[in-house]
Amino acid sequence: MFEELKPHLTELRKRLAISVAAVIILFFVMFTFWQPILDWMILPLKQVLPDGSKVIFTKVQEPFFTALKVSFFTGFLAALPIIFWQIWLFIAPGLYENEKKMVLPFTIGATVMFLIGAAFCYFVVIPFGFDFLINFGSQLFTALPSIGEYVSFFTKLLLGFGLAFEMPVFTFLLATMGLVTDQTLKDFFKYALVVIFLISAILTPPDVLTQFLMAGPMILLYGLSILIAKSVNPEKNIPSDETSEESENGE
Repeated sequence: MFEELKPHLTELRKRLAISVAAVIILFFVMFTFWQPILDWMILPLKQVLPDGSKVIFTKVQEPFFTALKVSFFTGFLAALPIIFWQIWLFIAPGLYENEKKMVLPFTIGATVMFLIGAAFCYFVVIPFGFDFLINFGSQLFTALPSIGEYVSFFTKLLLGFGLAFEMPVFTFLLATMGLVTDQTLKDFFKYALVVIFLISAILTPPDVLTQFLMAGPMILLYGLSILIAKSVNPEKNIPSDETSEESENGE
C-alpha cells in the first residue's frame, strides 16, 4: 500500500516545497517594506483610538518580532497565486483533460476571493469591531494597545475572512472531483449554520454586530456554493418512470 501512495507523497512534497519556497522568498522581499505595511495595518486602530491613547510595545523584542509577523503575513498573501496553483497541480492528475484546463480560472478565482474576504474584513469588520473594543470603558481606562498583540489579532481576522470567502472556490474544486453535489450541501445546511456561527464567534471580536458581519456573508457564500455545485456536479435524480420499472422488476 505504501508503494501505491509513494508517488502521491512525492508529488505532495514537491508542491509543498515550491509553496514554502515562494513564501520564504516573498517574506524577505516584504521585510524591506515592513514599516509602510505596518502603518497600513494599524490605520484602522489609530482611527478609533481616543485622545491620549497610543500604540505601544511592552517587550524588548516585540518590535522585531512584529516586523517578522508583518513580513511573513504579507509574504504569504503575495504567494497565494503560487500556492493555489500548486494545489491545483497536485489534484490535476486525477481529473479529465478538459478539467485540467481550469487551472488558471481556479488560481485567479481563489486568489481574488481571498482578497475580497480580506478587504471586507479590513474596510467593514475591523472598523466596527475595534471601535467597540477600544471605546468600551474608555471613560474608566486609557487604551494602550500592544503592537504585537494587535498584529496577531489583525492577521487572524484577515486570514479567517480570506479563508471563509474561499468556500465557493473549493466547492467548485470538490464538485469537479465528484466529491460533493448540490443535494449534499443542502442536506448539510442546518449543520453548516452551526459551524458558521461557531467560526464567527471564535474569529471575531466578542460583539454581536461583527459576528453577524462574518456569519452573514458566509451564509450567502454557502448558498452560492450550492448553485456552483449544482452547475458543476448536480445530484442526478432517477426519473419516476425508471423508478417504477425497477420496483416492478423487483417484485
